[in-house]
Amino acid sequence: MRKSPPSPRASFWLVLAMFGLIAAPAAITLHTVRGPAPAPTPYGYTVSLLLFILPVFIIAFWFFPQEEIRVSQKAFWWTIGLLFPLGAGLDFFFARYFFYFPNAGATLGIRASALGGGVPVEEYIFYFAGFLAILLLYIWLDAYWLDAYSVPDNDANRINFERLFRFHPQSVTLAIFLVLAGILYKRNFGGPGFPGYFTFLVLGALLPSSLFLPTARPVINWRAFSLTMFMVVLISLLWEVTLALPYGWWNFRDEQMLGVRITAWSRLPIEEVFLWVAVTYATVIVYEIVRRWKASGKKLWHALSGRRSAA
Repeated sequence: MRKSPPSPRASFWLVLAMFGLIAAPAAITLHTVRGPAPAPTPYGYTVSLLLFILPVFIIAFWFFPQEEIRVSQKAFWWTIGLLFPLGAGLDFFFARYFFYFPNAGATLGIRASALGGGVPVEEYIFYFAGFLAILLLYIWLDAYWLDAYSVPDNDANRINFERLFRFHPQSVTLAIFLVLAGILYKRNFGGPGFPGYFTFLVLGALLPSSLFLPTARPVINWRAFSLTMFMVVLISLLWEVTLALPYGWWNFRDEQMLGVRITAWSRLPIEEVFLWVAVTYATVIVYEIVRRWKASGKKLWHALSGRRSAA
């Protein structure tokens, strides 16, 4: 049974609170800037993580209890547990090939473990908080703002399925096409090197899609997904092109990029425009698949393959 909609007054104040979720950490982050680039930004990268951390705490500990939104904690933490290693792995294995961090003063100065010499500890906090923020925002939109388009946990369309694993050949075809197109572009127009970052993003987004999209598609709240993606992409791009790149919080190694940089956006690599689309897409698919599994009450192997494990 769906809840009655909130009063107009409550909705008005909630919209203001949502604005504050972004305005407050943005103001604190901008306060670290001492002048036009490349002026110092002491602990700028560290403080900017509030753009993700503050919404996580407010949504989880105020909005959810206020609206009595129930979240499957098992589905939530399974999703984070599956996705965070993907972001952490990007830094641990590939940071030395894809990124560099010229402004050490923008961080705490603590080096976290990574192949090739380590990365700022903020990098791992960034990926963990980022996945939390994206997932909580999607859940909130799905269960509250756009709940009319949500498929409840006890709905037959969510519970009843033969198996979760459903191969999606179109996703595989698209992945192969994009990777090959990236390699050809890099070879002919992008300069020496290999488009490693672009390849990683394509595989990270389309691997879950190739394995699970047919069973995730009927239960995804596509309106909630689209609004989540829009908000995340907008905030992240403004963050990167206004602060991170001009002030040297991080940057990208040309030899591992496609070679397409957006001049008006502080020469942001085109890959970063697609990063947050890919992350949001993969997060929603994984969450809805785990949610279907947990709602069904089946054992993991049974849910994935349709076969019961041997007794």
